[in-house]
Amino acid sequence: MSFIDRFVEYAPLFLDASLITLRLTAVALVIAMVLGAVIAWMVMSKWAPLRWLATAYIGLIRGTPLIAQIFVLYFGISEILRLDAFWAGSFALAAHNSAYIAEIFRSGFQSVPKGLVEASRSLGMGRRDTLRRVQAPLALRTTLPVLGNQYIIAVKDSSLVSFIGMRELFKTSQNLQAQNYEPLQMYLMVSVYYLVIVLILTFVVNRLERSLNKHRRVAA
Repeated sequence: MSFIDRFVEYAPLFLDASLITLRLTAVALVIAMVLGAVIAWMVMSKWAPLRWLATAYIGLIRGTPLIAQIFVLYFGISEILRLDAFWAGSFALAAHNSAYIAEIFRSGFQSVPKGLVEASRSLGMGRRDTLRRVQAPLALRTTLPVLGNQYIIAVKDSSLVSFIGMRELFKTSQNLQAQNYEPLQMYLMVSVYYLVIVLILTFVVNRLERSLNKHRRVAA
């Protein structure tokens, strides 16, 4: 059977798996954004123990492979707390991405000129208002392209969750190639789905970036 025929035949299965992949990645990234913000705050804290703890966390996550982190969470924590493959994979992806997102946030906030912060405070703005109106918008413009790249990496990294039985895109292709003994077609097929998802995410990120730049030019 030709590649096109197989593509049409298995489209419903791959579309369902694509939704699972997107849901898994979305949950993981929401958790990672919150955790990454906390870790970034700890890294920039004036309290040394918080900085040491955050730096150790980032070093541990970036120094160990994601597949090992998934296995540790799935097989380790499951001895204490029962986690299914979806949540074990989500937490592992969230922990992994949070270390990188924390560094992105840190670099974004540190790129905001101190003079703007000091000027805002001198105008009577409190620390919270300065963060919300000055630092956060400027940091977002700086970090959005890098965050977009991290989101794309997270989508592709989600394929590793297949090793703990999660029936996302890559696991679906593995199951199908085991049934019909056509590994090349199945892996080419799943690659097409990943490519489409990545292209859509890239388009959305580029549109957001252009929108932010447009507002900045109007404000200027």
